[in-house]
This record gives sequence, structure tokens and C-alpha cells, in this order.
Amino acid sequence: MSPASLLLSLLLAAPAFTAPPYWTLIWSDEFDGPAGTAPDPMKWVYDLGANGWGNKELENYIDSRDTSYLDGSGNLVIEARQPSPGHYTSARLKTYTKFTVEYGKIEARIKLPAGQGIWPAFWMLGTPGHWPQSGEIDIMENIGREPGTVHGTVHGPGYSGDKGISRSYALPDSQRFAGDYHVFAAQWSQHSIQFFVDGNLYHTVTPASLPTGAAWVFNHPFFLILNVAVGGSWPGNPDATTSFPQKMLVDYVRVYQHRRRFYTK
Repeated sequence: MSPASLLLSLLLAAPAFTAPPYWTLIWSDEFDGPAGTAPDPMKWVYDLGANGWGNKELENYIDSRDTSYLDGSGNLVIEARQPSPGHYTSARLKTYTKFTVEYGKIEARIKLPAGQGIWPAFWMLGTPGHWPQSGEIDIMENIGREPGTVHGTVHGPGYSGDKGISRSYALPDSQRFAGDYHVFAAQWSQHSIQFFVDGNLYHTVTPASLPTGAAWVFNHPFFLILNVAVGGSWPGNPDATTSFPQKMLVDYVRVYQHRRRFYTK
């Protein structure tokens, strides 16, 4: 079967997508395309380099089909690799300069990688400005030593880094996030950010959640980021138990805005 015929058959077999009640889909990437092709350059750009990214990370982020590609089955793959001992490559994609959103429901369906020192994330940064004054919303972070746990966190001035306002969500019955796809979402309004896994609300942050005198910096546009880091001050570095390559599979990213007025300025 030709790539075009395969893609057509996949599209015909896929169930019709319907936006959730009261939400309007304003941006998405379903990652439908031929195997081995790059993510849509009209939607994503790359962060590049091996500078530690403020967290003592070990990976070199590159723009290569070795580390970011469509798999031909409707997924974006971000692949962390170890091309030689002590050296790691991966990818960090962002919608910066392509798309920003202010308030709404931001979600992705993802199958996570696993292993000590592996650090996948789906998150957002505020623009314009400098971190942490511009704000950060971590919709999902996972560190390899916690295979069944993810974290939802916000960062801002006076509550950044290890002082971020965070809560974790654990799968029941010792399940692992690498075992299947899960939907990670943030529902963001003018005075609230809520975090969900598979529709389960587990964390809510409001201005009242902040340290005394701290500013709520979540009333301006943010852009989206997907990445898989290797090593760093939080997850620790890979060890003898870590196998490579490790893949994060992203089925879709979707952004909605609510039809009710309080979800817009």
C-alpha cells in the first residue's frame, strides 16, 4: 500500500472528532502524515543546544529525524537517544512565534517514555517577558524514577523552581504511564488553572494559592512546549538501568476556548 493510500485508510477508519460541550477547538495538531516526516513547521519550531537549560540537563536538543518525527500512525515521536557513552540527543518543540493562547483548555494525549533520568514534559511559557516573571504552566511532567506519577505545576515570581506550586497524580494499581496513552490537560481561566489526567481533576491553583504578596502572572498569552529531557537536578542522571532510545508518543495536541465569557478577557 502506498503512503497516500495508507494515510487515507487511517483517516477513514478514525472516528469523527467532536469538541467537548461548551468548548470550541481553536488549534490542534493530530500528527497525521507519512512516517519519517518532520512535525509541521507551520505549527512548531525547535529549541536547540546542550546548555543544561537551567536544570543541569545532559541532552543536546537537535532538529533531526533521529529525535523528532511522525510515525505514520498518527503520532509525533520525540526520541531520546544515546549516540555514545555519556552523550544524549533529544528534541524540544514549541509553538513560539507560531501560536499562543490566553485562557482555555489545553490537552494532549501522550504515551510516556520510561527510565531513570528520563524527563518528558508538556508545558507552557508566557510571552513576552523573562522567566519567571512571564509565568510557566507545567501541564505534565514525569521523572523516570516515578513511573506511575505525573506532576502539574505553576511557576511565577516568588514561586519558581523548587518553590513552584505543584501537586502530583498517581495511577492506581501500580500502573505505569509508559504502559498506555493518557490525556493530560490544563483548564485555564482568568483566576484559575486546573490540572487533569484522563478527565480527573487533581490540582487547582488560584491567586489565593500564591505566597503572600506574590503576583498572579497568568493573564497574558502562553506558547506550548513538548520535550524529553535527559538527566538534570530533579530526575537525576541515567544509570545502568536506563535503556535507550526512549520514545514519547504524542497522539494529538488540542486547544479549546470556552464559549462562556469569563474564559476571555
